[in-house]
Amino acid sequence: MEAGVSNNNGDQKGLRLPSPPRTVESMIKKSTPPPFLVKTYTVVEDPATDKVISWNGEGTAFVVWQTAEFAKDVLPKLFKHCNFSSFVRQLNTYGFRKVTTTRWEFCNDKFRKGEKEKLCEIRRRKAWTNKQQHEVQHEVDEDQRSSSSNSSSSQYNTLMDENKRLKKENGALSSELASMKEKCRELLDLVAKYGNGSRKEEEDERPKLFGVRLEVEGERRRKTKRAEETTLLPSQSCK
Repeated sequence: MEAGVSNNNGDQKGLRLPSPPRTVESMIKKSTPPPFLVKTYTVVEDPATDKVISWNGEGTAFVVWQTAEFAKDVLPKLFKHCNFSSFVRQLNTYGFRKVTTTRWEFCNDKFRKGEKEKLCEIRRRKAWTNKQQHEVQHEVDEDQRSSSSNSSSSQYNTLMDENKRLKKENGALSSELASMKEKCRELLDLVAKYGNGSRKEEEDERPKLFGVRLEVEGERRRKTKRAEETTLLPSQSCK
């Protein structure tokens, strides 16, 4: 009986079937990273979005600095949706983990700055249980509520500071206005005072010499005539 042929009991012994050859399609698929990772890496690398999402200082993780702007402006261009929670769940399925609770920082040992070729080594995890998905969603919701609360508190403090600044500026302007009104009143008083004095000087047009008003010839004659008349009046009454 030849090896690999069934015996009388129907069993096969010594027969090893060769493994199927790897197809070109399967090799290409393995060497091509998932579109989600490529898109995420591209937007993290883009300097135009550094204020919203960028690498951390060491390039070992990336940080979503502005979650609201990221969901509104970036996600729709990459994934045709604006759900930040869905983005976080996708990261978790590829083995990303949240580094700290103080900010949205995610890391993966194969997702590093300047090492894009390692993206093909990142594998998608198996389907999660409902409990795991619920835990992740709960963590995301808590962080979002905390971020929203912090943002509201920050906006309130900013408005309060702005209100104090405006009140201070308003007080300074009121004080300056009162000072200008006082100066204007003083100026009007000076104009009235020197205006009346100039009119009196215009009425008396006699020349001055060393500050003493001089008498003109006609006026001197009138004064002499009045004095003579005053002197004659008593003598006439005696007659």
